[in-house]
Amino acid sequence: MMQALAGKKIVIVGMGLIGGSVARALARLELTAEIIGVGRDSAVLEQAINDGSITGFTTDLQTACADADFILIAVPVLAIAKVLQDLAPVLSEHAVVTDVASVKQAVVDAARNVFGAVPANFVPGHPIAGSEQSGYAAAKADLFAGRKVILTPLVHTNPQAVNLVTALWQATGAEVLQMDVVHHDEVLAATSHLPHLLAFALVDTLSQQGESEEIFRYAAGGFRDFTRIASSDPVMWRDIFVTNSAAIVGILDEFTADLNQLRASLIAQDAEQLLTLCKRAKQSRDVFMAMNSGAVKSKSSKSD
Repeated sequence: MMQALAGKKIVIVGMGLIGGSVARALARLELTAEIIGVGRDSAVLEQAINDGSITGFTTDLQTACADADFILIAVPVLAIAKVLQDLAPVLSEHAVVTDVASVKQAVVDAARNVFGAVPANFVPGHPIAGSEQSGYAAAKADLFAGRKVILTPLVHTNPQAVNLVTALWQATGAEVLQMDVVHHDEVLAATSHLPHLLAFALVDTLSQQGESEEIFRYAAGGFRDFTRIASSDPVMWRDIFVTNSAAIVGILDEFTADLNQLRASLIAQDAEQLLTLCKRAKQSRDVFMAMNSGAVKSKSSKSD
């Protein structure tokens, strides 16, 4: 993994939570590679170089990427098109490009619009890792350790480019999987995008109640746990909701139908139906936790 990255010029566009965490993870490996941070905030970039996370920085994307071997785009999904437009005039044929957006079809469409066709060395990707905190200050070297990264290469994507992107993510400690673009967006709509939408919506609804201050004052741990993700970056999630709206609406409609059935059970005080729902949900949650616990144990055994 590290050998594949040795001697490369790696450019990270966007030094927020994800970009900063990639930089910190690579820096910890002490690679013989050049790691350049690109962003709009010089103070953040200076902090990153003072931390030793990067070896250099610039606010000029074209200058940084003109001779880059590997370019990681870590900006909100609606900002990716502009990055690709700026990148197009200076992108060399050998440079490998990837991204970290939570929506893949929108990224593929943006690349196709900018380049006419998605470049063979462009590998769409998405690390399934994050935090309700945002920005470089929240970046952690171990953010991706034991987490999954999904790559969604197209039919014509260069296998060597896929291998290099895979090597980078494996170097951060992640498990790399591959998935079809459309399937990725449908799966993430159900497992990530809808939960975030519901958390934002619930907090917003309660905040507009006449006695919202009292509601929040006496909220228990369950409320804190469920709504934690409503502290996530609003711009990033606005972009996700807009660009994956069709898939999110599809799963939201299914959830709305189930909510209406739940509402009917509450009105009827149907204890049997409510118990069935709770038991079924608990069993599914327990299976999910056991699966993840098994994966963690397996990884620990392999590393011993």
